[in-house]
Amino acid sequence: MDKRQAAAHLEYYGELGVAGWSLDREWRRRAGGPEPTQDGEIAAGGSMEADPADGTPVGGEGVVSLEAVQTELGECTRCKLSGLGRQRVVFGVGNPDAELMFVGEAPGRDEDAQGIPFVGRAGQLLNKIIESIGQSRESVYIANVIKCRPPQNRNPEPDEVATCEPFLFGQVDAIQPRVIVALGAFAARTLTRTDTPISRMRGREFEYRGAMLVPTFHPAYLLRNPGSKREVWEDMKKVRALLESNA
Repeated sequence: MDKRQAAAHLEYYGELGVAGWSLDREWRRRAGGPEPTQDGEIAAGGSMEADPADGTPVGGEGVVSLEAVQTELGECTRCKLSGLGRQRVVFGVGNPDAELMFVGEAPGRDEDAQGIPFVGRAGQLLNKIIESIGQSRESVYIANVIKCRPPQNRNPEPDEVATCEPFLFGQVDAIQPRVIVALGAFAARTLTRTDTPISRMRGREFEYRGAMLVPTFHPAYLLRNPGSKREVWEDMKKVRALLESNA
């Protein structure tokens, strides 16, 4: 590792609040819950490296690159999922300078096989949702909270989230999107640090690490409940409006 790479890694660890090179257990530390704003809305993203004054990442712009985050993640064996049948680490895909980012729960079977998020039936529907607001899969960035497939597609467990979510923080801070769409209850609850049902979160906006967070239903849910596509369309119109404001 050359000096430039070493400096990038140290900078990245600093953003995560880690004081040394080999304190892997620090990755398991979870931040406290989000702080409510003056009007009672939750300002999500109260992480260990967030500035308590405004909820934005400490260190300003250009703190870490996606390449550095992916290099640090590597062929991760930090949690038990690495030994429970996963084939590939599914990092993320899309435009590293995207203004719009989508965050799902975890890879499924197709994603685990290909190493790319949202490539199955739910991914095909997500592509249509993205295109409905004049964007494309290539213009946005897509990732998951968890980078490895849980066995039988079960929900990720708390220790798995605690180990993996700092890499999502790194992705968000590297990309610095203006808008983040949380796909489904698990992603929305993880990012907002609440247990509020997705049906009550969708239609609202949250502040998250310098971006506006818009929760909506997961495409897989829409495949089972096509009648909810109308609500997702309303959410996506909100996303489009946010992107067009001060563009």
